[in-house]
Amino acid sequence: MKIIVPMAGRGSRLRPHTLTVPKPLIPIAGKPIVHRLVEDIAAVINQPISEIAFIIHKDFGKAVETELVAIAEKLGASGSIYYQNEALGTAHAILCAKESMSGPLVVAYADTLFRADFTLDQTADSVIWVKKVDDPSAFGVVQLNEKNEIIDFVEKPKDFVSDLAIIGIYYFKSGETLREELQFLLDNNVVKGGEYQLTDALENMKQKGMRFVPGTVDEWMDCGNKAVTVETNSRMLQFLHDEGKDLVSSSAVLTNATIIPPCFIGDHVVIENSTVGPNVSVGAHTKISNSNVKNSLIQTQSTISNANLDEAMIGNHAKFDGNFTKISIGDYSVLE
Repeated sequence: MKIIVPMAGRGSRLRPHTLTVPKPLIPIAGKPIVHRLVEDIAAVINQPISEIAFIIHKDFGKAVETELVAIAEKLGASGSIYYQNEALGTAHAILCAKESMSGPLVVAYADTLFRADFTLDQTADSVIWVKKVDDPSAFGVVQLNEKNEIIDFVEKPKDFVSDLAIIGIYYFKSGETLREELQFLLDNNVVKGGEYQLTDALENMKQKGMRFVPGTVDEWMDCGNKAVTVETNSRMLQFLHDEGKDLVSSSAVLTNATIIPPCFIGDHVVIENSTVGPNVSVGAHTKISNSNVKNSLIQTQSTISNANLDEAMIGNHAKFDGNFTKISIGDYSVLE
């Protein structure tokens, strides 16, 4: 089994955090989004992963590429890097990894996380992960027949047709077939809004009699902007806490500190005269002093002092003093 992860987008809704770090490498509960994503996919399909192909923008740099390959290797897979340097749509993005498109594979967009407990139907030509939502008009949805097979894809329906939203994770029994259908779109300039869309390839496959079935997830967590990323961090911490995971590093130094779980406290974090939690992730080598922090995500090697933070997101190498009088704030920064 292979996994293909399109992740070349710039993550503009999550600025300033994505100005220096691609969105899929933002940590959630101490681990990059894309790392958690491929781990969860591997758990659902319950078979060895031979390769993970990451589709990125060339500007991400060699350090990012090295980190992505390391993520694949931690799952016992080889890591491949492909480039999409023009935003030409979902079908174009996936096809950038055409050299890796053989045999069974999963395509997963790297701005979403999920929790699921179902058995992958490997007899189907494709499985599309879906989640029941309250407002299907904001999503692409699938329609099912009485055999629990997908018979239609509807993008942001104005009238109700289904409440099963497509979350952006797909299984294909034949990577070769998917590659041919995507190439057909490009060769014949089948575009919508100036972009080549995966849903057009899916529709062509369905018209040829291929069998599509849903894979239903229990939880679907978005990482599109700051507010939902902080919320996703909180939800993931709670899941891990409920599973009995130890989230506080043994190398953390806690002096007159209260930790209210669930919290992730990274390696060599220093917390002094502070209360942290619930629902807080603190990256390695960060120092927090004389502060109260809850429902927040703080990355690595930052310094927080004299602060009262709630629903905050603070990046790497940042310095925040709640008693500040002199400030230096870059583009897209927000103080509320």
